[in-house]
Amino acid sequence: MAKAPVLTPRADDFPRWYQDLISKAELADNGPVRGSMVIRPYGYGIWERMQAEMDARIKETGTENAYFPLLIPQSYLAREADHVEGFAPELAVVTHGGGKELEEPAVVRPTSEMIINEYFAKWVQSYRDLPLLINQWANVVRWELRPRLFLRTSEFLWQEGHTAHATYEEARDFAAHIHRQVYEDFMVNVLAMDVVPGRKTVKERFAGAINTLTLEGMMGDGKALQMATSHELGQNFAKAFNTQYLSREGKQELVWQTSWGSTTRMIGALVMMHGDDDGLRVPPRLAQIQVVVLAIKGDEAVLAKVREIGARLKAAGVRVRVDDRTDVPFGRRAVDWELKGVPVRIEVGPRDLENGTAMLARRIPGGKEPVAIDALVELLPVVLEEDQALLLKQSRERRESRTSEVSTVAEAVEAASAGGWARIPWATLGEKGEAELAEHAVTVRCLVAEYGSVPDADEAPGNVAVVARAY
Repeated sequence: MAKAPVLTPRADDFPRWYQDLISKAELADNGPVRGSMVIRPYGYGIWERMQAEMDARIKETGTENAYFPLLIPQSYLAREADHVEGFAPELAVVTHGGGKELEEPAVVRPTSEMIINEYFAKWVQSYRDLPLLINQWANVVRWELRPRLFLRTSEFLWQEGHTAHATYEEARDFAAHIHRQVYEDFMVNVLAMDVVPGRKTVKERFAGAINTLTLEGMMGDGKALQMATSHELGQNFAKAFNTQYLSREGKQELVWQTSWGSTTRMIGALVMMHGDDDGLRVPPRLAQIQVVVLAIKGDEAVLAKVREIGARLKAAGVRVRVDDRTDVPFGRRAVDWELKGVPVRIEVGPRDLENGTAMLARRIPGGKEPVAIDALVELLPVVLEEDQALLLKQSRERRESRTSEVSTVAEAVEAASAGGWARIPWATLGEKGEAELAEHAVTVRCLVAEYGSVPDADEAPGNVAVVARAY
């Protein structure tokens, strides 16, 4: 009788596979309130690595971290009409506190444009105060009707950047810099994710923005996931909050602004883009544990050797974990580390010691081979970089092989329904075609220029719409 698989096979039921993996890899659990999420230590460790990589890139732009309140007076949201309309269905509102009804209800932040702009208006007085570049790492609440762990939860973690500039051009260029040099660089070079950078259509752009730049990734089932966005806010919020500065010429001018964010949704993307039927596959540059060294048996010489190997690898800069829990069966431990997607396992038993070797198991390409223990310190950095590159290559090949060039709405719907993406000239599709796609649960993920760059305008000649079903 065949042994039941640890995870539901992806080909049988992709959503069930996703839920199985998150549970069995100990990434997260559902919280007690519908739509809430408990991030377990292994999942939070991945988020911490994402934070560290992103935070370093954000700070290289000159942006500084700050923190703003969770509760926002409800009246603030009424100041920018498009913004409040866009977020109204998702708001959680506090009406009582300290046993009393509040004089003014407070909104649990769905995003912080409003509260931050209240203070930008105080802090910006002259051109010398610009640019003002602020980021915060925080949680936000957007009431979710159809929750799914990491992808759509009522509360999630993120970073949100907010900036004020003297000119439209400075704000535009800063939003573009965040889009490509912070977000895309991180996703390609750390997450090993092939992403498509583009421009959102008017229908899909952020509420209150004049332009939204996005990065779209193809998941293992062919659906799209919006990975991060960077918005040009123009002067919409500056007008609402009267955020002005005294220019060099002695004139009062409104600032130009941006906002941009990425969330714990990236963990869901990590699962769906790189995971397989055996579990997660974590890119080595991201992994909090790049190598786990396992003792096969509780032999004293074996235990001493795995600890020695762990110490040598740690000294060489490898993020390593020694698993010497020999009271737990070896097979169970190996499966657990495979589920968690640790890139490399080094397995050591008594026979290996006799031969001066260890078994090297590579999670990403698969397979095992014996290697000399003395060669591990030199070999592993090479192996980890090879596996990092392989994940990116597989991600790119999936997107390219499952993207069709089409010329009609019907062909675009057919491609998306078959588990792929479609590219169609925006001049052919237009807003009317975009509405037709929506009737089939297909959306324009972004507009790209004819040769793959990001368009400067919605209606630029040669714009191509990338369309798909999405999470």
